[in-house]
Amino acid sequence: MKRKIAVLAAVLLAIGLTACGNNQTQATNDTAQTILTESPKNAETKSNPEEKADQAVISESPSNTANETAGDNSSEDTESTNEHSDVLVVYFSATGNTKGVAEKIAGITGADTYEIKAAQEYTDADLNWNDSKSRSTKEQNDPSARPEIGSDAISLDGYTTVYIGYPIWWGEAPRIMDTFVESYSFDGITMIPFCTSGSSGIGRSGKNLANNAGSGTWLDGKRFDAGASEDEIRSWIEGLQ
Repeated sequence: MKRKIAVLAAVLLAIGLTACGNNQTQATNDTAQTILTESPKNAETKSNPEEKADQAVISESPSNTANETAGDNSSEDTESTNEHSDVLVVYFSATGNTKGVAEKIAGITGADTYEIKAAQEYTDADLNWNDSKSRSTKEQNDPSARPEIGSDAISLDGYTTVYIGYPIWWGEAPRIMDTFVESYSFDGITMIPFCTSGSSGIGRSGKNLANNAGSGTWLDGKRFDAGASEDEIRSWIEGLQ
């Protein structure tokens, strides 16, 4: 009887140990599964809203947009810089009279303009033709005088026609015009002189400039009053065709 009880107790003990072992194994598996699911490696594969937001900010940042815009503007600026008319109006105007005619010529022809400015501007005293010692009088009495130009140099590339204007001083173009024509080559360019004066004609001023230039095809010039009308100027231009 005692032996049967001992055998039964051993069987019950074995069953209990087996059950505990199974429960412990299941708990271990559950724990491992939890650790695996929430491990940093797996967490990195999840969508990160903050990272996506950062990427969006970078791709749409003002610096990138500015760079793209600057690139576009640079291209447009380059194109606009490289495009100009093939007609140019060059003029010297100490009192503004010749400038008015030059601007009308440019408006009619669609030309670019270039103003010859003296490095040392002419004052009213300099322009006093009644004073034999005035600057302009002394310059005009000296055929070798070459007043310095203060305007930036200009490239004549691409121009096929140049209107060149000036006032008449003592029956001639101002000496600064000689400075200009001797500083450039006008090969392949048609040169068209025009002048303004109170009464004096253009005389030989255009031909003298042509001789000093030594290049270009020079046409006969035209004198205008300071207040010449656009119709008068247009008529002259059309007559050159």
